[in-house]
Amino acid sequence: MDYKDYYQILGVPRTATQDEIKKAYRKLARQFHPDNNPGDKKSETRFKELNEANEVLSDPAKRKKYDTLGSQWQQYERMGGQPGGFDWNQWTTGGETVDMGDLFGGSGGFSDFFTRIFGGAGEGQPGAGPAHSARRSASRAPTRGRDIDQPVEIGLRDAYTGATLTVQKDGQTLEVKIPAGVKTGSRIRVAGQGNPGRSGAAAGDLYLVVNIAADPKFEREGDNLKTDVTTDLYTALLGGEVTVPTLTGDVNLKIPPETQPGRVFRLRGQGMPFLREPQNHGDLLVKVQVTLPTSLTGIEKNLFEQLAQYRK
Repeated sequence: MDYKDYYQILGVPRTATQDEIKKAYRKLARQFHPDNNPGDKKSETRFKELNEANEVLSDPAKRKKYDTLGSQWQQYERMGGQPGGFDWNQWTTGGETVDMGDLFGGSGGFSDFFTRIFGGAGEGQPGAGPAHSARRSASRAPTRGRDIDQPVEIGLRDAYTGATLTVQKDGQTLEVKIPAGVKTGSRIRVAGQGNPGRSGAAAGDLYLVVNIAADPKFEREGDNLKTDVTTDLYTALLGGEVTVPTLTGDVNLKIPPETQPGRVFRLRGQGMPFLREPQNHGDLLVKVQVTLPTSLTGIEKNLFEQLAQYRK
């Protein structure tokens, strides 16, 4: 994820007052407004950047968070750090946002940087505050519609293969592709399906907030899966094979002699697909549970007693 310099986008210093930010935004918004530049994609993109920058810098809470992030980013750059190594985790708002435009084509809405840091909140969203709404209304500039969150639940197997969900919104049926590898907390963005914009501005986006239902056989840990298999005492002691379930069918796992209860075997590539690299997979971690024989016959009990003597 690339850092966005909102001060540079608006052409104001970091010490700019709210009034200076407002004036800069109004001037540039008029200049690059789509109505004044019909069919000009560069102006349309610039106008979206201006709206995004104003969304952050005109809101004191967002600006404070952004300034703190910016100072750490600048320090990181001065130390020679590369963009890919910066730790964004402490700044993101939760689960990963999946932009359907990125995965399946299309565009719209705020940038990935804004969505990850501020959660995709637009005009009228929780946290914007009445003072912020008043400032935006006073500008008389077109206002992007409000985003909508809608929770959805899918099974682990659908998260593995990807799925198509049918979603009802305002009497309209939408078919939304869920990419393979999504996690609980992933937010699937459907551009332009949120609340309508004001004064001809773009509509907000619909975000499907994914929850992965518990699976009876597998536990998920990142892109890895975990499962248990049971084997008898004799296979654990002498070696053999056990059948292990995976999300693509059963496989055989070789058990070496003298395998201890609780030992974990790693089956590489049998875990979940990576969200943005579905050709690659995590691993399946298999914990072996050993079952002890019950209802021993007299002969069996005698043999175990003899073995116990040999082991002393």
